[in-house]
Amino acid sequence: MKTRLVLALFAATFLTAACSEPKRYPVTGEACTPSDPVKDISVEQCAPVS
Repeated sequence: MKTRLVLALFAATFLTAACSEPKRYPVTGEACTPSDPVKDISVEQCAPVS
């Protein structure tokens, strides 16, 4: 049990360290700009309201 906890904490630390740099999209690596069309998207457009 203790080994799994240590492995989970190590994996979480490693994964958060692998994030992209600020002002860049993580998948493509493209720079974020003020004219990006995604800035106009609302939460309701991304996920259905139940």
